[in-house]
Amino acid sequence: MSCIAIVGAGPAGLMAAEQLVAVDGQKVLIFDAMPSPGRKFLMAGKGGMNITHAEPLADFVGRYGSRQAVIAPLLKRFGPQQLREWIHGLGIETFVGTSGRVFPTEMKAAPLLRAWLHRLRQQGVQLHVRHRWLGWADDGALRFATPEGEKLVAADATILALGGGSWAKLGSDGAWVPLLAARGIPVAPLKPANCGFDVAWSAHFSERYAGQPVKPVVASVAGRRQQGEFNITAGGIEGGLIYALSAPLRDVLETAGHATLHLDLAPGKTLERLTADLARPRGRDSLANHLRRRAGIEGVKAGLLRELLPFLASTATDQLAAAIKHLPLPVTATRPLDEAISTAGGVAFEALDENLMLRDLPGIFVAGEMLDWEAPTGGYLLTACFATGVAASEGAQAWLTRAD
Repeated sequence: MSCIAIVGAGPAGLMAAEQLVAVDGQKVLIFDAMPSPGRKFLMAGKGGMNITHAEPLADFVGRYGSRQAVIAPLLKRFGPQQLREWIHGLGIETFVGTSGRVFPTEMKAAPLLRAWLHRLRQQGVQLHVRHRWLGWADDGALRFATPEGEKLVAADATILALGGGSWAKLGSDGAWVPLLAARGIPVAPLKPANCGFDVAWSAHFSERYAGQPVKPVVASVAGRRQQGEFNITAGGIEGGLIYALSAPLRDVLETAGHATLHLDLAPGKTLERLTADLARPRGRDSLANHLRRRAGIEGVKAGLLRELLPFLASTATDQLAAAIKHLPLPVTATRPLDEAISTAGGVAFEALDENLMLRDLPGIFVAGEMLDWEAPTGGYLLTACFATGVAASEGAQAWLTRAD
């Protein structure tokens, strides 16, 4: 009987286990450092379990940026539609929201994870928690730190699905990076993705507007432009629109040392129309009332104008209109990696064969967020994690078949 070890009990690892345990004559063991499996998966579902997206597959694949060429074949094998069918097989229905995002009907991750773990146990998967991977022994056995001391596990094939480097308290702490680097495996530095950014707000602005949403607004950076909303924090910005543009904003920061997000605070008006409206006589109106009546600028949007346009009261009408349509918001840094929703960087695809096996470590496969790819929120992260789990399991099975 072949023994397959899966290190990491997140979506990629659990999906790999399910594929492998269905093959007769295989013993499937899952190891996880945490006291229970799927902790980050559960956290991702706290605000509504967005499991995938219903847009056309070609558009879906495009969400993976520079890595879409390597992600596309994986999604062709196990993509959004196959993922929805798999969830339905667990007895959980899904629905498509108005934005195209796909959710379980109960909107939560816990029922899905419970049903999934129950089926895996019935199928014979053995789950070992509180087992922190320490690398390999001299004879190739896997080393684990456990409450009872170090344990060695010999496996015929291994799938590493240890996650990225965000939300360390849930298990994704990036501790695997030096273990693979020590074996000569190329690993791109882990960086925050789908993250917030620091802004040098004045004390007045921070105290007054922290926690408030800015909407609707269009943001642009590095040729990317998107409409949505975001939130002001005590020290910066976060939220869906910021996460969607976090990759180009982060990359500009990294290469230039500074970056500016430009905001259109009045996306429903052209510059010409806005200029004409603002040029109308104010009468007895204050500037604040004039902005509210003629441009719809009030509350936090007005606060942003005052914060980022210091000479607002004396600014000419055409310059004021231009600022409203293209307000520069300098950001100073990404928020820390551990706060990010997901991670960029990881094991280079060039170090893997087409089955996600490490070329320099035969029999060792890599799946999930450990790999060097990133995607926006909207179900794209989870779908690719599931897809890589399927691909790694098939690769491991092919490897074991050849070994026999």
